[in-house]
Amino acid sequence: MPKETALMGWVKNRVLLSLVLAGIAAASGLAFLTHAPNRLVSGASISLADVVSWGDGATQALALSASLMPALLLVATIFMRPGRATHFLVIVTAVLLLSGLLWLAGGHAMRLASLPAAVSAGSSPGIERTSLGGAFWILIALSWLAASDAIAHLGLKPLWRLIASAAVITPLLVFIATGALDQLSLMREYANREDVFNAALLQHVQIVVASLLPSLLIGVPLGIVSARTGKWVNTLRPPLFASLNIIQTIPSIALFGLLMAPLALLAASIPVLAKWGIKGIGLAPAVIALALYSLLPIVRSTAAGISQVPRPVIDAAIGMGMTKRQIFWKVEAPMALPVFLSGLRVATVQTIGMAVVAALIGAGGFGAIVFQGLLGGALDLVLLGVLPVVAMAVAVDAALQTIASSPANEFKFF
Repeated sequence: MPKETALMGWVKNRVLLSLVLAGIAAASGLAFLTHAPNRLVSGASISLADVVSWGDGATQALALSASLMPALLLVATIFMRPGRATHFLVIVTAVLLLSGLLWLAGGHAMRLASLPAAVSAGSSPGIERTSLGGAFWILIALSWLAASDAIAHLGLKPLWRLIASAAVITPLLVFIATGALDQLSLMREYANREDVFNAALLQHVQIVVASLLPSLLIGVPLGIVSARTGKWVNTLRPPLFASLNIIQTIPSIALFGLLMAPLALLAASIPVLAKWGIKGIGLAPAVIALALYSLLPIVRSTAAGISQVPRPVIDAAIGMGMTKRQIFWKVEAPMALPVFLSGLRVATVQTIGMAVVAALIGAGGFGAIVFQGLLGGALDLVLLGVLPVVAMAVAVDAALQTIASSPANEFKFF
């Protein structure tokens, strides 16, 4: 038997094997951290091996324990027989590895900030920057994927699966709360712009909510009507979905631009609209454009959810003497809700991401931070705007997926 075949016979978790191999490649070939005298110049690469080998023997032993031991234990689980105990061990090991990587990054950033060499290298005290490198981000992502794969194999109920996934990021929250990551450039950018960050968060949430509300108020009734049968409905359905599909093909920047001129003319003609904030730039064109983009997934998922309700179930409800309104709220709506929530997931995540682009027309939000970082060539400032958007999208997607995965009979209506 070839050695490769024999080795693969010992492997019990090929997904985890792929993640581990990718992690080894990233750790050996990419920078774990970068250190620069200020935010405007490229930093010198610092590998994971350099971080682990820094300091005296006790420090090196502690660093090895934080990174190498969880990594070796994760490798060992590749060859363990699949089972609940093994999957639970993978989750614990992934969390320990994630914690170790955070501790190494934050601790090394603090050590570099305390070195007098930072001043002699041409920078003033306090402006040197230690940034997270490609290896760090890849290793963190792989740890999360390993934990997520194990959680999926445990077969937990949707709510417990969501809680377990949230528990994986608990070490990150602890490190941030205790200030262990304060010397990293990303956290220093946050400290310098805390008020701006909080304002951007509120603006971003405002854009998303203000965009989804009209989409739901318009899209859900249109989806319900589209799911019905009748001559006039069959006539309405093709042009409706054709129009919504065309809207989806228009680039967001182009749609924002198309809305600016009409809204500006409208505000000039009716001054009271300008006082209400409806004008060529700002929140109004962003909300209108994002609401239009959200219509297709909401209308399509609503129509699909209503249409997939089995006809015998409807006939049974009619036989029980239910009115049309009772059939809708007690039969069709609960059975269609999971499909509808899938479309709402798509619309919400899409809106959260596209709201970043809306900053180009003065809508604010995290996009303002992102574009400020791009214009200034500050990567960590870009990340300060991007990472919350990613976290928000992942959290909303996971929450809606959890609700959609719950049994239909758990949903109660009027």
